[in-house]
Amino acid sequence: MWIGWIEFDLLLGDVHSLKEKRSVLRPLIADLSRRTEAAVAEVADHDLHRRAVVGVAVVASGSSHVRDVLDRAERAVAERPEITLLSTRRGLHSSED
Repeated sequence: MWIGWIEFDLLLGDVHSLKEKRSVLRPLIADLSRRTEAAVAEVADHDLHRRAVVGVAVVASGSSHVRDVLDRAERAVAERPEITLLSTRRGLHSSED
């Protein structure tokens, strides 16, 4: 079994309140969940209105599938014009570790 995760540090565009932040993040999280069929959530910077950290986690039988899902998630975030992707962090672990 392989477990992979990716964490996105995001700068949100023209956002001036936490309500506006939710209106940007909710569709992003739904889109990532639909495209990747993985667990997706906002995982940090909850109180900052222009910053967000979103995490995606996936479990699969093969490492190549996990990498493909994480790559697909990164492309989906990078192509959104209302969001600046500041950095990503990844992890990939086997149940044998």
